[in-house]
Amino acid sequence: MAFFEQARVVVRGGGDLASGAIFRLIKAGFPVIVLELDAPLLVRRTVCFGDAVYSGTRTVEGVTSRLVSDPEVAYAVSAQGEIPVLIDPQGLALVALRPMVVIDARMEKRNLGTTISDAPLVIAFGPGFTAGADCHVVIETNRGHNLGRVLCRFSRTRHRRTGQRAE
Repeated sequence: MAFFEQARVVVRGGGDLASGAIFRLIKAGFPVIVLELDAPLLVRRTVCFGDAVYSGTRTVEGVTSRLVSDPEVAYAVSAQGEIPVLIDPQGLALVALRPMVVIDARMEKRNLGTTISDAPLVIAFGPGFTAGADCHVVIETNRGHNLGRVLCRFSRTRHRRTGQRAE
């Protein structure tokens, strides 16, 4: 796991779907920092790392997230094995954090400013992104048998409901 410890991951959004991905990344040994809104809408707060915005900390299945004030504090919290949650709706901290991977898991149904140049690997959850243009990879979030499917820029998949290409 020593390699993964150097591969900093920034996840934009700390909702339930994002928290599932964050949990798996932490268990695989990746250091993760969460960027969240100042008042996030969290449907299932007890399983959302983003709930640290409201409560200061949130523990989900033995993994704890902690609200932090700036990127330097985020590094220290991450080094202690916790998930730092930084209030940063615009993603301005990305410059200071210099992540290897950025995951946009905000589930906004449209791109709110994530670019393919945000990190060496940019992954986006849900509709509103085009793999190869906005990000490197899109993860399908539409319920059904394609849920979780990795869509690359060469994907020819179309959404059943919309008929539009899911790239």
